[in-house]
Amino acid sequence: MDPLIASAARSLAAGDPLGALNWIALRDDASALALRGIAMAQLGDLDRAKSLVRRAARAFGHREAVARARCIVAEAEIALASRDLGWPAHTLDAARATLELHGDRVNAAYARYLEIRRLLLIGRLDAAEHAHVELDPAPFPAGPRAAFELVVAGIALRRVRTKAARAALSRAERAARRAGIPALSAEIENASRMLSTPAARVVASGGERLLLLEDVEALMSSKALVVDACRYVVRNGHTVISLATRPVLFALARALGEAWPGDVPRDVLLARAFGAKFTDESHRARLRVEIGRLRRMLRTVTSVNATKRGFALSPRRTREVIVLARPLDEEFGAVLALLADGESWSSSALALALGSSQRTVQRSLDSLAAAGKVQSFGRARARRWMTPPVPGFTTTLLLPAPLPND
Repeated sequence: MDPLIASAARSLAAGDPLGALNWIALRDDASALALRGIAMAQLGDLDRAKSLVRRAARAFGHREAVARARCIVAEAEIALASRDLGWPAHTLDAARATLELHGDRVNAAYARYLEIRRLLLIGRLDAAEHAHVELDPAPFPAGPRAAFELVVAGIALRRVRTKAARAALSRAERAARRAGIPALSAEIENASRMLSTPAARVVASGGERLLLLEDVEALMSSKALVVDACRYVVRNGHTVISLATRPVLFALARALGEAWPGDVPRDVLLARAFGAKFTDESHRARLRVEIGRLRRMLRTVTSVNATKRGFALSPRRTREVIVLARPLDEEFGAVLALLADGESWSSSALALALGSSQRTVQRSLDSLAAAGKVQSFGRARARRWMTPPVPGFTTTLLLPAPLPND
């Protein structure tokens, strides 16, 4: 191998992009272009990095299939770093197949890791978990192994499995120490803080308190009837009833859960569920219809009884009803949760990750920008949005929940 290329590659593997550029900054051959692209990505200039890697892929051509496939993998990683979630996944899959065919196990495994990371970002937890179980991380050197364990920890955090998350973060920390890359160690340290900061609030018996993620996990496995305002479900033990697509029914369930063991007046339910300031017979009729639907949805875990003033919950298998809420009540919490990773997102990437329309996401961003909670740069398709993390709170439970058939 060209000694300058080899020296630059070693510098990049050690997390020293400036050292790599010292070796190859003035070269325009395919290998140098690829390494310069990776160096620029490590320095944060993602647009320049993408351009260099694409030039390298074209320079390698179809005759050098392995080198070209490695460039495609590098471009996919840059796309994920820039939150270009619409990047064609089939291209990465084809590159992975090429690498496997030619015996490049390390880069083929890394391509699979990037696929898993993308699935995690767009909230497809079942698919990400299934793919990560199938991936053998043994070929990875220390740096990529730490990054892989971070993704494993991310899946565990989203699943609210604190023991598995701690184990993955511990493995990631050991691998990062072996790699000696400060930026990677800092990312792991930041992820570890999520386990020691408030993840949710519990509302019960007229009071509320903050919970760590492990407390949330214990609550979910308890015998209590939990109205989960983070995932928009009602759960009792292993019975989980999703109301994610029924916002009116969930608003009624949350109001009833917060008031338990008392009841909720009809006018309060109308205001909570429909935003009605003035009520007439049509509103009351609609409330009766929605309460009937809620009864049918929750019949296996609780009954919804009429009282003189309104309605109340009467759980079947427990004597405790708890509402699990986000640490901060924010109308556009899911958008803020994605932006809180410190990366810049396009509205199209946010829409893909949230499973929503781009127009809906854009309206949310405009409202948040007007409130000074997010900021943008660039114009048209190059416009990106970002915000600093909410201090003192973890955003795990603000992230979009997977649909029941994920």
